[in-house]
Amino acid sequence: MASVTLLWLLPLLSVTWAISSPSQDMATLINKSNSTWRAEVYFQGAPESLKSLCGTILNGPKLPHIKVPVGNVPDSFDAREQWPQCPTIQQIRDQGNCGSCWAFGAVEAISDRVCIHSDGKISVEISAEDLLSCCEGCGMGCFGGFPSAAWQYWTKEGLVTGGLYGTKDGCRPYTIPPCEHHVNGTRPPCSGEQDTPKCENQCIPEYSLSYPKDKHYGKDSYGVPSDEKQIMSEIYKNGPVEAAFTVYEDFLLYKTGVYQHVTGKMLGGHAIRILGWGQENSTPYWLAANSWNSDWGDKGYFKILRGKDHCGIESEIVAGMPRM
Repeated sequence: MASVTLLWLLPLLSVTWAISSPSQDMATLINKSNSTWRAEVYFQGAPESLKSLCGTILNGPKLPHIKVPVGNVPDSFDAREQWPQCPTIQQIRDQGNCGSCWAFGAVEAISDRVCIHSDGKISVEISAEDLLSCCEGCGMGCFGGFPSAAWQYWTKEGLVTGGLYGTKDGCRPYTIPPCEHHVNGTRPPCSGEQDTPKCENQCIPEYSLSYPKDKHYGKDSYGVPSDEKQIMSEIYKNGPVEAAFTVYEDFLLYKTGVYQHVTGKMLGGHAIRILGWGQENSTPYWLAANSWNSDWGDKGYFKILRGKDHCGIESEIVAGMPRM
């Protein structure tokens, strides 16, 4: 009787697995759906194990909105081309097995803006580790945080510098190792839950400046209205911004094209850096940098439908100006 029951359950289990994992079946479905993007299988195992990468708490505290005068903006724009003297704009980071996307989206855009508004004279990597571990009001560290609080912390408390994992760059480099988000790779697999690093109010011994002297501050921080032209004007005038959106299972499979949700359940909130826009085959898009290393997506970047607040991508835009 037990064996009969097991035989009856096997088809059900296989159907459940196909629905709940970003499998080749899901990629095939997307690629046959005549959507605006192409899928590729990267991630190992079920997407439930990857929820830790979606560490942004959506619909959190709001910053006051500031409207930038809407002028003439180009049909396409790429901050990497507009400000080639700023190397951080070209950078793709890796948050490792920690829900620190809220911190990464912030420090990436902050680093870009420090360079842009100093006319390329100041080029620094603002430390994700410092923000992740020391901002008590930002949320729960590796277990989720608020982008708006991250920018507010920069203006009130300041942030030190810090490079990628394994480097001695800056005051507080990232200490969480990269992990393999992909099927085949050289890094160890992402698994389990990563504890938030301890807040250290001191620089690594190899760094010449003291922790207080290495601080960089924001002059102000603000929300950007959920309006396509406002967001474009903000990026065009002041540099990349941080955005938060809802991630579904199919997003994990993104390879090229303009992402639009096709299938799969919601996994959580995610924060990224938007650095431009354009059109591909008549489909308008935002150009964004992810923090899942350069093996994912289009060398770490992705495009997502613009002008429709798709997955909430235009609802929680935050930014700020550096104190120079």
